[in-house]
Amino acid sequence: MDGTNDSTQGNFILLGFSNHPHLERILFVVILIAYLLTLVGNTTIILVSWLDPHLHTPMYFFLTHLSFLDLSFTTSSIPQLLYNLNGHDKTISYTGCAIQLFLFLGLGGVECLLLAVMAYDRFVAVCKPLHYLVIMNPRLCMSLVLVAWGCGVANSLIMSPVTLQLPRCGRHSVDHFLCEMPALIRMACVNTAVIEGTVFVLAVGIVLSPLVFILVSYGYIVRAVLQIQPVSGRQKVFNTCGSHLTVVSLFYGNIIYMYMQPGNSSSQDQSKFLTLFYNIVTPLLNPLIYTLRNKEVKGALRRMLLDNRGVGKD
Repeated sequence: MDGTNDSTQGNFILLGFSNHPHLERILFVVILIAYLLTLVGNTTIILVSWLDPHLHTPMYFFLTHLSFLDLSFTTSSIPQLLYNLNGHDKTISYTGCAIQLFLFLGLGGVECLLLAVMAYDRFVAVCKPLHYLVIMNPRLCMSLVLVAWGCGVANSLIMSPVTLQLPRCGRHSVDHFLCEMPALIRMACVNTAVIEGTVFVLAVGIVLSPLVFILVSYGYIVRAVLQIQPVSGRQKVFNTCGSHLTVVSLFYGNIIYMYMQPGNSSSQDQSKFLTLFYNIVTPLLNPLIYTLRNKEVKGALRRMLLDNRGVGKD
């Protein structure tokens, strides 16, 4: 059989967790609850940041975009996963698979870059506090967000067609719960060394470069924080920056493990559960991390609740 790409016709089959049928019902319930909580948590962050004037700052502007990204990222694959877990039909159309791959790659790339932008925001806030509002003006904030979106989408526009055009020799079964790039690369019936090398190079630009920038930024932040004399001021900075660092650790830990080795190096079950963590657990935890560790967000939530009670009594 030749290497023509005959997978462009018909559907793909997402095998997902079908080799663990006893887990599918449990996973359906757990993932459904986690997905609903993710929707509520990230929507709350967006609404609070938008409605409360005290949160109309660059930090919360970026946090709003992060929450929107998490909502979009999770919604790009979790509803399809829930549908597949709840029945015998595991299919997804070629178009649906292409859209899922594009969104997964694009939104993931945007989030890598946005986390670097948020690190720069914290660097300016801590190391140049007197010039913070001048440097982080609305025009610059919008430009940084647009650059993050542009680079993430451009990366996806390059990698999605290349991945989908790989010859599969009639193979339609994707050994994953979504159309993810490493799983689609593994389906190819040709040598994929070139595309894996391309993925690695792009991953350096989209994943590792922002991570290095984040680490350097926090190196300067730690040095500046240690020079702050009042312990209370130091604690406030650590709380704010600690939230961001926790989110960075959760996000980058999984994405580096998966995408810096896109071929056959890890077991499929391990890859599926890591992707599930990256796709549902991280977006679920982000609002909790920023809310529990951030007095400004808790204060804004409290003011909104009190205002609503006041309106109810009137």
